[in-house]
Order: sequence, then C-alpha cells, then structure tokens
Amino acid sequence: MEMASEVVRLIAVRDVALSVDEVFEAVGDATAGGTALFVGTVRNHDGGAAVDRLGYSCHPTAEEEMRRVAEKVVAEYPVRALAAVHRVGDLDVGDLAVIVAVSCPHRAEAFAACRKLIDDLKHEVPIWKHQHFSDGTEEWVGAC
Repeated sequence: MEMASEVVRLIAVRDVALSVDEVFEAVGDATAGGTALFVGTVRNHDGGAAVDRLGYSCHPTAEEEMRRVAEKVVAEYPVRALAAVHRVGDLDVGDLAVIVAVSCPHRAEAFAACRKLIDDLKHEVPIWKHQHFSDGTEEWVGAC
C-alpha cells in the first residue's frame, strides 16, 4: 500500500490564480477508474445579498492543516491520488477559490472521497472569507 505522502500529490495555498488542469493532472493514476473534481468559485450573492468581491486570508498553518485533512481522507477511502489548492487574497466574482480532486478505483469512491475532502477542508482548515457586499457592508465568515 502506498504511503499517504505519495498519494497526496498536491497541497497548496496560493495568492495567484488556480489551475483546474494542474489539479486534474496531479491526480492522474493508471489504477484509478474514477476521478472526482470539485471547483469552488466566487458567486455574486450570499444569503440574499449581492456580493461584489471576496478576500480570503489564512493562518500560517493552513497548508499543514490541509495536508492533515487530506491524509485523513486517504486513510478512509481507497484513494490513489489526491490534490487540493485554495486561493488567498482578493478575488472577484467568477474567480476560482478552491479546487480539490481525488482519484479512486471506482466512481462512487471518488465522489465520496472528494465530498469528504471539500467538506472537511471547509470546516477544519483555518482559511477565512471576507465578503464585500454591493450595499457597502461586509462580513467575515469563519473557517471556509
């Protein structure tokens, strides 16, 4: 069995535009029959309010925490390869905020592992979202 460090192929927090192609390529594996990829984008609304832009910031341990979450997913599912990247800094509506991907022997496992990965990243990794609304108000949102 592969070590988690070999299966977790890409973990990053970046202040530059994210690449779906890079993440997809990172999880390519000849033993995997299913690859699931999730892309989180900045939407133009939240809770009925119009959003103009977002700012993401993170704790210095964010990448370390992302790796911990990723290794937990690898331990729970038959993951062949996993990748996760999150953006920080100022983002506009439509920008990519997070991309995660998982490849597994079968599609059901890939879907389940990918969902677990994004859900746990959102709840456990210290990345915070600062929303700027069209009416001039703003709001900080906890772990993203």
